[in-house]
Amino acid sequence: MRIRRIRNQVLKELEQFQRDRLGVALAFVLPVIALLIIGFAIRLEARNIAMAVQDLDNTALSRTYIERLYATHLFVAVPWRGSVFPDALDRGTAQVQVTIPSGFTANVIANRQSPVQVLIDGGDVINARVSKLAIEGVFLSVLQYQLGERSELGVVSQIRLWFNPGRRESLFIVPGAYGVILAVFPPLLIAIALVREKEQGTILQLYASSLSAAELLLGKSLAYMAVGLGEAVLLFIVGFLLFGVSVMGDPTPLIVGTPIFMLASVQLGLIIGIFTTTQSSAVQAIGTIKVLTAFLLAGFLFPLNSVAFPFSVFAYLVPVRYFIELCRNVFVRGSGWLGTWHLVAIMLFIGSIEFGIAWWGMRRMQLSR
Repeated sequence: MRIRRIRNQVLKELEQFQRDRLGVALAFVLPVIALLIIGFAIRLEARNIAMAVQDLDNTALSRTYIERLYATHLFVAVPWRGSVFPDALDRGTAQVQVTIPSGFTANVIANRQSPVQVLIDGGDVINARVSKLAIEGVFLSVLQYQLGERSELGVVSQIRLWFNPGRRESLFIVPGAYGVILAVFPPLLIAIALVREKEQGTILQLYASSLSAAELLLGKSLAYMAVGLGEAVLLFIVGFLLFGVSVMGDPTPLIVGTPIFMLASVQLGLIIGIFTTTQSSAVQAIGTIKVLTAFLLAGFLFPLNSVAFPFSVFAYLVPVRYFIELCRNVFVRGSGWLGTWHLVAIMLFIGSIEFGIAWWGMRRMQLSR
């Protein structure tokens, strides 16, 4: 009888969801739009950094140096105008200014110091760091090219990129976007649905029924977990068709881990729906808690080892961080259960705790009524 009541509650929730066209659009159209925006708009590699170069030496070596700077595909040339230094940086027309002094080639051939003046706009810290490393690397390669055996180093590193040798950004961005999107939309849907029942007074009928708090929560959770799984399948298909992100190796960690993550994600939406009274406050709570944690405390764009204390401690309580790591393992590394079993276990543990909190809140509401 208890299983039948839960099943009937699941069917009722799905029927109500199907009637809500706005909810259906929110569930299946907006996540795809969000994936397209994130997948095509976010770029982590610095490109098209404006650079102005003044070559006072005008020799074959100095021109080779300039050519190799632009051959990195990081910089775009902007004309050098005027003689005031750093005029281009002050005007904002360039982010990097390079001046090659006269006598540059002669000093290099004579194995003397030959300083090259490089000014970098430090307002953009990431581009500044990338520009500095690129210019230093090009300078060393030019020296080795000019000096030949005399520039031979004692240690030569041979670097090989595993899992993503082509450095495709989509293999990093898109699996992370799966976690961010699925962490926001399913809990948003269930929170809005629960608060709407409060506003319309229909939740009183549930209180008057024979459903217990656990049965009511299971019915709602399973219904919106099914909706979330539908979203996940749709996102995986779009990611494969548009970005070429496919499963590598054993897919069972993703098959098992996605419903468990849906459980944890939906429970937080239930908790917010229980403790809020209006749809606007529920949306604001989801936007604040889920969006900020998914973008800042889940390792989506920024490495977690760079998160400062005490937020680094809170990051361990965010289920989406484990699902993002799971997705990147399944879609990029493909190590199977060996590298993902602990992620699934942690998500299940967090989801169980959230279910307990939601049950306590629902039980408290039923008793107060």
